[in-house]
Amino acid sequence: MAACCCARIRAKSPDASFTQVNAAGAEQLHAYVIGVARAHAPSAVIEYARAHNISKLIFGRSRKRSLWGWRPSFARRLAKLAPEADFVEVGHQEELASGAESPDRAELPEAAQNAARLRYVWAAAACALPTLIGTLLQPYFDPANIVMLFLLTVVIVAVMFGRGPAALTTLLGVASFDFFFVPPRGSFSVSDVQYLLTFVVMLAVGLIIGQLTAGLRYQARVAAHREERSRALYEFARDLSSPLRAEDVVVTTADFIGRTFHANVALMLPDAREQLIYTAHASSGLAIDLGTAQWAFDRSQAAGAGTDTLPGSEFLYLPLRAPMRTRGVLAIRTESRRLLLVPEQRRQLDTFAALVAIALERVHYVEVAQQALIKMESERLRNSLLSALSHDLRTPLAAIFGLADSLQLTKPSLSTQQLEVADAIREAARGMSALVNNLLDMARIQSGEVKLNMQWQPIEEVVGSALKSIQMILAHHRVEVDLAKDLPLVQFDAILIERVLCNLLENAAKYTEPGTTIRLTAVVSGDTLVVSVTDEGPGLPKGQEEAIFEKFTRGERESATSGVGLGLAICRAIVQAHKGKIWGENNATGGARFSFTLPLGTPPEMPLPMEEQQEATVPRS
Repeated sequence: MAACCCARIRAKSPDASFTQVNAAGAEQLHAYVIGVARAHAPSAVIEYARAHNISKLIFGRSRKRSLWGWRPSFARRLAKLAPEADFVEVGHQEELASGAESPDRAELPEAAQNAARLRYVWAAAACALPTLIGTLLQPYFDPANIVMLFLLTVVIVAVMFGRGPAALTTLLGVASFDFFFVPPRGSFSVSDVQYLLTFVVMLAVGLIIGQLTAGLRYQARVAAHREERSRALYEFARDLSSPLRAEDVVVTTADFIGRTFHANVALMLPDAREQLIYTAHASSGLAIDLGTAQWAFDRSQAAGAGTDTLPGSEFLYLPLRAPMRTRGVLAIRTESRRLLLVPEQRRQLDTFAALVAIALERVHYVEVAQQALIKMESERLRNSLLSALSHDLRTPLAAIFGLADSLQLTKPSLSTQQLEVADAIREAARGMSALVNNLLDMARIQSGEVKLNMQWQPIEEVVGSALKSIQMILAHHRVEVDLAKDLPLVQFDAILIERVLCNLLENAAKYTEPGTTIRLTAVVSGDTLVVSVTDEGPGLPKGQEEAIFEKFTRGERESATSGVGLGLAICRAIVQAHKGKIWGENNATGGARFSFTLPLGTPPEMPLPMEEQQEATVPRS
């Protein structure tokens, strides 16, 4: 046995409860309370410890002394049953040991104390019935048969009132039998010594029957309480399985817990700023302390009645702890504050709070799933529209581009002004063709139609190809290329990475003044190749370093700069398909820098030149 646990074995009344200090201390020590219904408490403790692999048992020293001096203490009985276990006995406070009233006893309502006294009164009165019947039957039956009437009365009293009244009935029954039925009648003296054995057996049988009957009564009550709690838990879980809105969960919770515990119940849920707000069902004039509820929500700890935090409050504030986060606070005000100190009731409340939290979290993720589905459908529709629109625009754009070239080649030659108009038409058509290509590329990437042609190749070739393809766009800028020496081969799709470089260079040319410098660098950093494009423009808007990579997002909302905001989105999609990263940032000296990484991997071994191969094959003499 290698575990350690703290438990309480109850063998008397199922309504017995922990004090507030005990329950709060158990929670702080992350202990859990177990109620076990057994007639023999030491055997129950050892059986539970062995079943759960517990090696250390901690128990409190009793404040009551046994009526029988020969009876060993609870610790000795435990040690005798489990010599292999470790036992720790904890003392109690001095004022409690000096005879002060027990907290559990002091907190009992006066009505409950009067009912307990009344049970003994009825038990004493019950002895008159077998005495009266025995007196009527005395001429016809022997005294040994009349004893059965008293034993029957003990059984009935034990079933109805419990162990203590049954013991009182047994003692009174022995005294009544001696006084009324044993010669000489009317006195407690005994003429025949044999009747002493009858008294002893009658007393022993009565006490044993009362003990067994009271134990069965107690176990039946415990089973009934457990069945009631299990049924309530099942019904509550069933009711919380159907709501699809948080408002329905609130109404179901307030109604069910209010009926089950005869309490006033309210739920408070957080808003977007993580501040608790009253729900519609909680605005019924309840004096809820929103500050205490917010404290319980922020720290995910119970507060209020029955806890160490503001125990004088009328409400118990239970945080609704779900697997992902705390979903709100459940406020409960019961008719009897003592109900919150009963371990079984408190555990049931905690279980109900956990079910409410899970239901709220389920409702939350149902809403998230619905929003994600709507977003996916809208994205799919937008991609379909973009694809269809782009396909329809390519043909007329190609025709416009060709007609502009034809105008420049017509005979007789056009005038200078007409040639400028034709050239402007041609450049506008080329720009629109680039936008359409971006739309088509984004639609293909989003639909998953793009297949990467991964090849091991040098980055220098792709850089040169990209600079050549957009040399007209970069004609009014100085371009500096700084590639580190001995760059390794990298596995990538040359066409797509060239597209990334073209978009980054074109983006730098768009947002910088003519004559400024655009710098392209490539270095090895760790296990990645880092490629950067730096400009001397106005830089990125503050706080938009990530947003500019979204589709249809531009650095300047209203400007004469052409584009629809797809270039950087395409770059990010391509780089992520290569298992790399891309980001943008501002330079300390001004301007913006866009960088992306490509994983290096392990390039294949290059074959040796022909001369080295021949030298390697010639044998040495």
